[in-house]
Amino acid sequence: MQHREFHHSERIGWLRAAVLGANDGILSTASLVVGVAAATAARQQVLVAGVAGLVAGALSMAAGEYVSVSSQADTEQADLARERTELATYPKAEEDELTEIYVRRGLDATLARTVAQQLMAKDALAAHARDELGFTEELTARPLQAALTSAATFAVGAGVPVLTILIAPVSTLGLTVSAVSLMCLIALGAIAARAGGASLAVGAARVAFWGAVAMAATALVGRLFGTAVG
Repeated sequence: MQHREFHHSERIGWLRAAVLGANDGILSTASLVVGVAAATAARQQVLVAGVAGLVAGALSMAAGEYVSVSSQADTEQADLARERTELATYPKAEEDELTEIYVRRGLDATLARTVAQQLMAKDALAAHARDELGFTEELTARPLQAALTSAATFAVGAGVPVLTILIAPVSTLGLTVSAVSLMCLIALGAIAARAGGASLAVGAARVAFWGAVAMAATALVGRLFGTAVG
């Protein structure tokens, strides 16, 4: 029976984009809403600000992730193209290079040479991509996946403060949005930590801290500017 091991790193491709999108969706939209709520008591104005933040943020996240990860993908493809050329031009030197890598990892020279030769005979480019360049299937750049994941999770996260606006009392709108958003951030931090194999307490605490700081800062700005305009 084949033994299948599970590693948390297998999730890193989509987990990073999903956590970043949801966290930013909750935090940035909640902060915007809290700031506007501190400056005005009109539910309609706060709702418009929240929905605008959701749409703009989701599109911004998608564009940002796509451009960023596309740049990473371009770099990977350029390195692979260079490696492909070197394999075709200097196969012996590339074999020596791979052998040296295995020697540094602990194999004796003879065994390292045998391993290098056998791996290169099967798929030379894959061997060098993995062991020389450090490219793996789990960490391969996927721009479209990252963009869609970030946009979707941002929208879901931003939906928390937007929906809270609809049901919260106008008199405590800012406070209610802050409390609900902070609880969701704590839960998200714990879930992300659990999925990544880290400490739940640490993951929740760091998200809660920065979330509270961001919302407090925007509430202060909204209060100051709202008073000044009024």
